[in-house]
Order: sequence, then structure tokens, then C-alpha cells
Amino acid sequence: MMLHVPEVLSPDEVREIRAQIDAAPWSDGRATVGSQGALRKRNLQLDAALPAAQAASRLILERVQLHPQFFSAALPLRILPPLFNRYADGGEYGMHVDGSVMSQRGSPQRLRSDLSVTLFLCEPEDYEGGELTVSDTYGEHAVKLPAGDLILYPSSSLHRVTPVTRGTRTCAFFWVQSMVRDDARRTALYELDQTIQSLRASLGETKECVALTSHYHNLMRMWAEV
Repeated sequence: MMLHVPEVLSPDEVREIRAQIDAAPWSDGRATVGSQGALRKRNLQLDAALPAAQAASRLILERVQLHPQFFSAALPLRILPPLFNRYADGGEYGMHVDGSVMSQRGSPQRLRSDLSVTLFLCEPEDYEGGELTVSDTYGEHAVKLPAGDLILYPSSSLHRVTPVTRGTRTCAFFWVQSMVRDDARRTALYELDQTIQSLRASLGETKECVALTSHYHNLMRMWAEV
């Protein structure tokens, strides 16, 4: 399941993060990937050890963990701290798949990458090109979202960032290990949860809502790994 999650960050929070990271030193993004990835990657990345990167990363983690739609879709068990990249002057990242096991540099923490996340920190009109293009059985899907919105998609998907031909594309990106590793099961749980929330909002806490909630949690008991 690919999902657009809107308004994870407010405009003020986007400005706060941009003020922190724009003034920090950026380095060649190829230093963070293996030899195969380095052949396809042309961007800049922020060193995760920098105070500006750490402060911005903490704010994003706080916001995504409080966002009900993100939680419903991802069912996060672990989230790696967000990283930051920048594309300009023809920068791109060719078609690739994310590693199956990810780690934070300098930390023993590892996670299975079930979901990949890109959080946009600039407006679509600020740059040309730079679409995140995700390939699945239905073809290729180009994504270019407003600042503060994120896209969530299975880490098993082939994806790329098309060349940026004007302006600068600045984003945060990170990975999630879900309590439910299977994408089809996560999708079913998300759709069931959204249906329950819609019924509860329109009808109140009816016996049908209670029954559906019971089904939801029983499925979680069957499928969750914690």
C-alpha cells in the first residue's frame, strides 16, 4: 500500500526545520550507500551526527508518532531517526530497492525495513523534476507532495528520484519496522480501522463499532510481532 499522509508538520514546523538544516553543511550522499547504490545516487545528505540534523529528526519523530493516520497505516514497532537529503542541478537517484535491514550509524539499533517514508520539506513549485517514482504491479507512481506531507510505501518496492532540473528538492526520509510485516495484512487492518473511525464519527459508539473493534484487535493478536 502506498499512502499519502497529509499535514504531518505544520508550515511553522517546516520553516523551523528548514532554518535548522539549511544552514548546516551538506555532503555527498554517495558516502552513505554501498558501491551499487553509489552508481545511481547523485544528491547531498546531512550528517546525522550534526546537532541541526538531530534536532530536526527529533521533531519529525514526535510528529509522526502522534499522527493517527500514520500510526494506523504503519503500525510502527521501530522507526529509524529521519535523515535528510537534497537534490539540485540534475541530482537524481536511479531505480533501486532499499536494504532489507537498516541501521543507524553509530548505534547498535537495527530494524527490518517494512516501510519507507519520504517527508517533503519544500513545495512542489519550488523545483522541477524530483518526483519520487515507485514501481509496483500497477506500474509507476510519481509522487510530489506539499511541504509537511509524507508518502508511505513498502520498502520492497523499486523506486527512484527523477532528476531535478530547476530549484532544490529537500526531504526527510526514514524507515519503519511494522508490528505487522505483511503489506496485505497491514492494508486490511488500515482499511478496517479507517472504517471503524468513520462509523464511530457518524453513528457514535454503536454495538456494531464495538464488534468491528473486537475483530480488529483479534486480527492484530494473530498477526502482530512485538
